[in-house]
Amino acid sequence: MICTMTLLDVEAPAKAFEPGSTGWTATDLDDPAIERQWSAGRYEIIEGVLSVMAAAFFVGGEGLHNLIDRVKDHLRATVGTRVGFSGEVDVVIDEPRVLRADAVYLDRDAKHRQAAAARAAGRRDPRRTRILVPPTLVIESVSPGHEAHDRRTKRRWYAEFGVPNYWLLDVFDRSLECLVLDGPAYRQDAAGRDADVVRPAAFPELAIPLAEVWEE
Repeated sequence: MICTMTLLDVEAPAKAFEPGSTGWTATDLDDPAIERQWSAGRYEIIEGVLSVMAAAFFVGGEGLHNLIDRVKDHLRATVGTRVGFSGEVDVVIDEPRVLRADAVYLDRDAKHRQAAAARAAGRRDPRRTRILVPPTLVIESVSPGHEAHDRRTKRRWYAEFGVPNYWLLDVFDRSLECLVLDGPAYRQDAAGRDADVVRPAAFPELAIPLAEVWEE
């Protein structure tokens, strides 16, 4: 028998990659053809719906990186090791919910748990695995018009997932809210705006001068 399968047949996705369509799961992203389309844009899976994320504004990304730089400087000085921050990271809450976090921090213990979870999931390369365990910290930069997604939906889902620290940075409101997981929900640990100095309990002795985050 002569095989007539073409390269196009091999690479064809199992389902049409159409934002707004339903029935999507984290497992669907294991299809190489689907993963290529997923990685080429900004998407999330919200209760099984393939959803397009809002485009980021420059000032939002700038403020986020300024905030991360201050946390990283503090951790390098206190922990003395490489700091595990990354941006635009997929976090698998469960099969019908995959969120793309603006910034994620994994401490050493979380990195070990992530590697173990990747192996348990049968991943050949743990480094090429979406986040499967609760990160030490998630930071979301709030986008105008999409405040409810970060302040309500993601807040609830990260709490359900067990993320111990969740920060909401709003450069348009010039505010930072640091939340800590207390039982099944978050409570405010520290917050400030404009030129306030915020001291989150997640990192003892860390002081964040918000004026340096805005840097206008």
